[in-house]
Amino acid sequence: MRNGYKIFDSDTHVFPSAETLERYVEPSFKPRLEELAPFRLPVGRAAGIDEDLNLYRVNSVKFRRILGQGAPHQTFTGERGDTKWMGSKAPRPGTQDDNAENRLLDMDDEGADTHFVIPTSWLSASGLGDGEMEMGLSRAYHRFMDDFCGTNADRLKGLIAVSPRSVEESVDEIRNWGKSKWAVAVLPVVGNDQPVDHPDLDPIWKAAAEHDLPIMHHSFTWTPPYFPGYQDLWDNIFLGRLASHPWGGMRFMAAIIGAGVMDRYPDLRVGILECGFGWLPFWSRRMDEQASYVGATAQLMHKCSEYVTGGRFFCSIEMHEGEEMFNLVTSYLGDGVLMYASDYPHSECHFPESVDTVMGWTSLSDETRQKLFWDNANRFYKRT
Repeated sequence: MRNGYKIFDSDTHVFPSAETLERYVEPSFKPRLEELAPFRLPVGRAAGIDEDLNLYRVNSVKFRRILGQGAPHQTFTGERGDTKWMGSKAPRPGTQDDNAENRLLDMDDEGADTHFVIPTSWLSASGLGDGEMEMGLSRAYHRFMDDFCGTNADRLKGLIAVSPRSVEESVDEIRNWGKSKWAVAVLPVVGNDQPVDHPDLDPIWKAAAEHDLPIMHHSFTWTPPYFPGYQDLWDNIFLGRLASHPWGGMRFMAAIIGAGVMDRYPDLRVGILECGFGWLPFWSRRMDEQASYVGATAQLMHKCSEYVTGGRFFCSIEMHEGEEMFNLVTSYLGDGVLMYASDYPHSECHFPESVDTVMGWTSLSDETRQKLFWDNANRFYKRT
């Protein structure tokens, strides 16, 4: 709690090491770990993970060219080792791997009551195009999260990761973990060749709705499932970071809304994380215009923008977009859409000042501040 407000951080991360995940795989899956051996790489400078460990990184893209220069740099990747740490101190050891106790101490430092935790590295198995491999690691991750969040399941929440390549197994995972205290959302790990609106995925949306679990999208930069357009950035991370998350979020929400998923499942909630929020008014109006002009959507019960403002769509903030952008977006969409997020413990977070940074937006009313810091995330994620 901070200054009398409960804090629900809607977008934080965990990066379980290869060694940690391997402890949770099923015995029948262990022989397949040999296939992942080429992708078992040293941690490097990832925050909150012991440097002696390894991570699974499959088909990871490097962006080696600096704008204005003709050739790539073999020593420059654009990854976190080359980025600026935006906070004033580093997270405690193990907070992004398996040390939940240290993570809770970091939360206390910032004043965060609840963390929603999103996985990173192991999702890159989707780059192999192998549903069995993907779900084997997903099942291991879910067992890991049951232990990790079980340290304090009132404060640590996570997601069920599902694969369009394995719909039946994905539904089984939702049913298996959907009543657990830690699982409060579903993340479809969708590649660029798999339309998220395809009717084959309806059993996933149905199972999520039955368990009161929202569907969320989070784009990724270096590992599959990549953001749309990652191949036309002229090998530059500045362009990649600018374009990656917003367009991924735009495409996801437009496809889900335009396909009528929110009509077929009238209690299903949809959220976009770490993709910014300043584009929401523009995109909502543009969806309305294009649905009327070119069509090619389902027969929708409402205007596209009405799904955004209707109480079932949510989006996390990016702190750098700031107070003025927040006020602009809420003037268009109301104050029931945006959720506080820090991106802890990634380098763009402002740990341990993230909460205080947003608390400094002095123009917000007490009611709006309450919704931003707690109420909206508490309405979006499943209450447990």
